[in-house]
Amino acid sequence: MSPLVYIVRHGQTQWNVDYRLQGQADIPITEEGRRQASANGRHLAELISDPAAFDFVASPLIRTRTTMELIRSAMGLDPKAYRTDARLMEMNFGDWQGYTFAELEARNPGCTRGREEDKWNFVPPGKDAEGYELLCERVRPFFAEIAKPTVCVTHGGVIRSLFHIFGGLDGIAAANVETPQDRVLKLQDGQLAWL
Repeated sequence: MSPLVYIVRHGQTQWNVDYRLQGQADIPITEEGRRQASANGRHLAELISDPAAFDFVASPLIRTRTTMELIRSAMGLDPKAYRTDARLMEMNFGDWQGYTFAELEARNPGCTRGREEDKWNFVPPGKDAEGYELLCERVRPFFAEIAKPTVCVTHGGVIRSLFHIFGGLDGIAAANVETPQDRVLKLQDGQLAWL
């Protein structure tokens, strides 16, 4: 029986609003993102009766750290008492980070066609760029090592990879899973459920 894990996507950023590829660019959350994070914290406070029994871990990017700190504040906990793990970082979009798909197409017509045809396996150009399969290789060991109840704050790509690893979705379906920023995802005994 695996430990209970609550997973939260970081709050909204302006790049989310603009449909700009963030990847591992360090972008802050908006006021709406702060509201989402605090609301998720209040929800977690209702779900977790003994926060001391939980590990709290976030991706080291500013949008996930701010979200975690707002969650912990809303739970009445020390906002800084959590750890980070780089394996929870978003997929690296390489040379595409910072651009919208429309901007990429304007610069290099047809360059996004490969991703549209096979979003799961496509790897953007650029150093350290990742596709979903590579992301799964990074994420899987983190979740395999979880030994106690945990709250994770991470990114949309990581959540999609979990639907492939634990949810049994094939790459096409997993790559297109909605990843809301105002809900909590529960992982328990290999089963995923949005709360």
